[in-house]
Amino acid sequence: MFLRNTWYIAAWNSELGNSPRAVQVLGERIVLYRKSDRSAAALEDACPHRKLPLSLGRIQGDHIECGYHGLTFDCSGACVKVPGMDQIPPGARVRAYPLHERYGFLWIWMGEPERADPATIHQIPHWDDPAWGCNQGEAIDMACSYLHITDNLLDPSHVSWVHQSSFGNAACEDTPLDTIVADKGVTVSRWMRNVEPAPFYVPFLKFQGNCDRKQQYEVRFPSHAYIKAIFVPAGSGGDDKPMHADGFIMDSYNFMTPVDENHTRYYWFQMRNFAPDDAEVSRQFTESVRGAFAEDKVILEAVHRGLETASVPPIGLKIDLGPTRFRRAMAQLIAEENSQSQARHRAIPIHPEAVS
Repeated sequence: MFLRNTWYIAAWNSELGNSPRAVQVLGERIVLYRKSDRSAAALEDACPHRKLPLSLGRIQGDHIECGYHGLTFDCSGACVKVPGMDQIPPGARVRAYPLHERYGFLWIWMGEPERADPATIHQIPHWDDPAWGCNQGEAIDMACSYLHITDNLLDPSHVSWVHQSSFGNAACEDTPLDTIVADKGVTVSRWMRNVEPAPFYVPFLKFQGNCDRKQQYEVRFPSHAYIKAIFVPAGSGGDDKPMHADGFIMDSYNFMTPVDENHTRYYWFQMRNFAPDDAEVSRQFTESVRGAFAEDKVILEAVHRGLETASVPPIGLKIDLGPTRFRRAMAQLIAEENSQSQARHRAIPIHPEAVS
C-alpha cells in the first residue's frame, strides 16, 4: 500500500508543544516530543516492556520516560534507564525515525534511516519571498485512502460539480487536459480561453471581464500535490507568453499523510503573488479553501465507502487518465522498493548462534 523510503508530514511543528504527541503514519504508531533544545524527535510509540504508548509518559530533558514502570529512552530509541535493574535488557529499545523541520512542518522518514536526505523534501519556491503572501489551515482528517485524494487532485474537472460556488464553473467542464508522466510524479494541466473567472477568485483579480485561466495539477510521489491557478486578462494567457502585469497566481500545496489504509491526514497551505502582509486576505483565502476542502471530504469519504462495498468494479472515463497513470507508477515504485528490501534481507548472513 505505501512507499516508505520518502518523506511524509508527521505534524505541523506548532502542534508539538511541551507534551508528547501521538501520531500514526503508514499504520505505525509514533510519539513525537521536543528535547531540551526544542528540536523534535520521533520514536516508536510502544514501550518494549508492556507496550504502553510512550506518548502517555513524560519528557525528561532529552529523553522520554514510560508512564508505567519508568523505562527511559533517548532520541535514538535506546533505553538508558530501567528502575530497579543495574543492566539494560538487550531488547529494551524502540525504533527511532529521522525527523526534519521545514516549512512549518515536521517531516518524518518511514523507510531506511540511512537513506533519509532532507534535500529531497518537497521544495516550496516562494516560501521566503517577501512579495508573496501565505495562508494556511488546520490539518483535515479524512476517512478514506490517500489514493482517492491523489485521484481527486489529478482531476481538475471535478471542480465543476463539487466546487460550483468556489473553484469551479461551466468553463471547467469540457476543456481537454494535457497529461505528463515524469520521474517525480504526474501533471495534468490546461488553458481555458476567454472564460468567466470562477467565483472564489473574482474578488482578488486586478482586472475586469473574462480571463484566460490555467489549471495545473501536479502530484508527486508518494502523495504531495502542487496546484497552480493562473488568471490573466482574456487573450494574454499561454505558456509561451510572459506573465501579464495584472496576472493572479495561487500556488496550493497539499500533503497527504496516510494514517493507514482507510484514513489520511491532509495538510495544506496556499501562496499568492499579491497582498503579502494582508491578514484579511489570508483569512478570506483560508476560510474559502477550508470550505472547498470540506466539500471534497464529503465526496471522497463517500467514494471510499462506495468502493469498499461495491459488488461490481468501477468503470473508467477519459478524465481518469492522470489518476490511472499515477496509481500505476506508484504501484511499480512500491513493488520495486519491496523487491529491493527483500533482496537486502536475503543478503544478510545468518550466523549459526543466531538460530541455535
